[in-house]
Amino acid sequence: MTDFLETDRLVLRAFTTADVDYLFALDSDPEVMRYINGGRPTTREAVETDVLAWILHDYPCWGTRGYWAAEEKAAGTFLGWFEFRPIEESDPSVVELGYRLNRAAWGHGYATEGSRALIDKGFAELGVERVTANTMVVNSRSRRVMEKAGLSFVRVFIADWPESIPGDEHGDVEYAVTRSDWERRR
Repeated sequence: MTDFLETDRLVLRAFTTADVDYLFALDSDPEVMRYINGGRPTTREAVETDVLAWILHDYPCWGTRGYWAAEEKAAGTFLGWFEFRPIEESDPSVVELGYRLNRAAWGHGYATEGSRALIDKGFAELGVERVTANTMVVNSRSRRVMEKAGLSFVRVFIADWPESIPGDEHGDVEYAVTRSDWERRR
């Protein structure tokens, strides 16, 4: 199995079908899923059919995945995942950044560390011109990660989600960073 990216404390690697138990445990935690679907656990069947399908998807413009299993480098402990995928299947210029980490990994800087490394790799090696990330207005921890990773607030918007969850009445936020912003900060 090939590693996509390493940082001081993380290894981001390609998912395999053998990761079902990790994904199921992650998506079964109501706190992890709080801002995704209101805290409802994902069924194992949904993980095996739906979640794995998008996690294992290869993007033609990169010839590789857009979702990466995050492991703690020293111990090999599964921490969760990072999303760094093109918005358009065949165009690497605009990518979406996301992360979902288990509760034990919260508050240790892993989300910021992984996000910064992905942004750097995207601009330096993958032809990315803009990185965007979204979360609910009320998800202050995720918003803080976006800011610490170098993304700037763009807008508040109201998304048309299939189900209402607590806090969605305040809307969602978009954060972004462009290649030129990234170059200026380096």
